[in-house]
Amino acid sequence: MKNGPGNIRIPSYRPLYGRDEALMVARAVEGGWITSDGPFVRAFEQRFSRYVGGRFGIATTNGTAALHVALVALNVGPGDEVILPDATMVACLDAVLYTGARPVLVDVDPATWTIDPTSVEGAITSRTRAIMPVHLYGHPAEMDRLRELGRKHGVAIVEDAAEAHGSEFRGEKVGALGDVGCFSFYANKILSTGEGGMVVTRSAKLAQRANRLRELAYATPTRNYRHTEVGFNYRLTDVQAAIGLAQLKKLRSFVHHRRECAALYSEELNGIEGITPQAEAPWARSAYWAFTVLLSGGPARRARLQRHLMRHGVASRVAFWPLHKQPFAPRKYRGSRRFPTADRIGDEGLSLPFGNGIAASTVQRVASLVRSGMRR
Repeated sequence: MKNGPGNIRIPSYRPLYGRDEALMVARAVEGGWITSDGPFVRAFEQRFSRYVGGRFGIATTNGTAALHVALVALNVGPGDEVILPDATMVACLDAVLYTGARPVLVDVDPATWTIDPTSVEGAITSRTRAIMPVHLYGHPAEMDRLRELGRKHGVAIVEDAAEAHGSEFRGEKVGALGDVGCFSFYANKILSTGEGGMVVTRSAKLAQRANRLRELAYATPTRNYRHTEVGFNYRLTDVQAAIGLAQLKKLRSFVHHRRECAALYSEELNGIEGITPQAEAPWARSAYWAFTVLLSGGPARRARLQRHLMRHGVASRVAFWPLHKQPFAPRKYRGSRRFPTADRIGDEGLSLPFGNGIAASTVQRVASLVRSGMRR
């Protein structure tokens, strides 16, 4: 069998849309207000922010835009520093660089793969304006210690919850645990609108500024073509929000299903030498955006396993490449050996097929192929 997309029978992810989403889109179209700031956008902002424990939601075009808006709303700019984990999606680094601030990278915890609070504390300076914990692959960061550091040093906490819809830290939903939280609704996210994002906060002041920024910073609600500052055209459409409302009704069942499938993967892969799944801390309840494992033996062994899976029609994805290895990362980090855990995740991490609609039989089939591939 030749390798290639045409031979994939088990994709790495497939969005789960159905009749409910189609009906909501039809309602949005029939209502005539299919662009931004319509009734579906407002309802989605209210219901989603309430679901995660926030007071205000500001819908955006995508998760990267949400991070950008959140940082600017906090007045992060040139001369400031933002601390973020080295093991994460590049959008986090991009959003910091958009503001003109300096990204300060730190390593992640070897078990949970989320930002290491001890490393964060050592990186705080008088120029630190924000800490950006990332709930990587759905696993919450250690928010108590990070919030304590934020209070102690007068630093804002900007949660990247793009992959963590429904994840919990000590019984509370993530995304409204810091000063501001940011979500993505990209096609492969737990809750998807195709593209989209949201800023969530409990601060009326931050919400007001974020709302103004994402709509070109109009001076008044009447849009008199006068603008208070440089703003952004980061608006979500009513059609996308309609899909989001339908998905939100299913989010609890999505999370439940994902946790069951993650437990099944762990059971099926248990005892295979050389495989280490992302750990779930006792204080965490991961929504499992992805099921990702480390494969001892480095990139070569991972590539062999990927080829083995592909020969059987199974897609997989490598883990995020460390930020310090990106060609546009700050020069001081290039070639650095200060991020051993992030480096290991980048070299050995592999995400197996997963998603809202994955069947138990598919999980068992993939696990069986992983088992046979690891013997090769």
